[in-house]
Amino acid sequence: MSSATKRPTFILTGGSRGIGLSCLKLLLKPPVAANVVSLSRSFPPELEELKKSHDQSLLVIQGNVAKDEDNKLAVESAIKTFGSIEGLILNSGIIKFERIDDPISNNQGSLESWKEVFDVNFFSLVSILKHSLVHLRNSHGRVVFVSSGASVGGIASWGSYNTSKAAMNSLCRTLASEEPKITSIALRPGVVDTEMQAKLRNEAKEVMNSPNYKHFHGLYENSKLVKPEGPAEVITNLAVRAEEKLNGQFLSWDSEELASYRTQS
Repeated sequence: MSSATKRPTFILTGGSRGIGLSCLKLLLKPPVAANVVSLSRSFPPELEELKKSHDQSLLVIQGNVAKDEDNKLAVESAIKTFGSIEGLILNSGIIKFERIDDPISNNQGSLESWKEVFDVNFFSLVSILKHSLVHLRNSHGRVVFVSSGASVGGIASWGSYNTSKAAMNSLCRTLASEEPKITSIALRPGVVDTEMQAKLRNEAKEVMNSPNYKHFHGLYENSKLVKPEGPAEVITNLAVRAEEKLNGQFLSWDSEELASYRTQS
């Protein structure tokens, strides 16, 4: 692994599909050609193929970000195998379509259900940061939180998702204040053509407000969903070279502020 230790090293969560998988491909190939520790619950065939073709630079850990020991393992493995950590891409997330209280359909989220979403979408962030900050300080590294427009909205039946992503943005701002040598950014990737949108179309019609549901379904029907490669490019470039002036900000992937991190329109 001697040549691999000269490359920058990134930890990526949720890299088995969607935006995360697109980020993984970009991190591994030139011009970045980085080492990557990928932490995700699934290990699908496409990830297996990437592992085979990048055996010296890709370490795949099949685990759960909601478990502190799995986050610790990812960080320890990165240091043991590659010697440093230059950045984190915190992309893992789940959504449940449940109202706070719904006496008509009884489709309401239990407290345990909300806690499950927060364990994945928020507390996992605190966990992996606690294990990795000492190494990110040494490298003056970068942390990219993959957030959502839902973090500043209030779509009905998305309560646990909305609030967990808002908490993510707040954590990003707090990290920027506490760790000025580490550049932290929360990124809104847009409405992306991933499994989350398919789940919305299949499961959320009865619990979402009709105008919201029709809006998202219309984006799909009119081929207006964002392809994952676009925001993935911005996320990857931010992880590699985000400027300090962006520290603590919540920005959209297609914003003017991030034009220099984007080649795709």
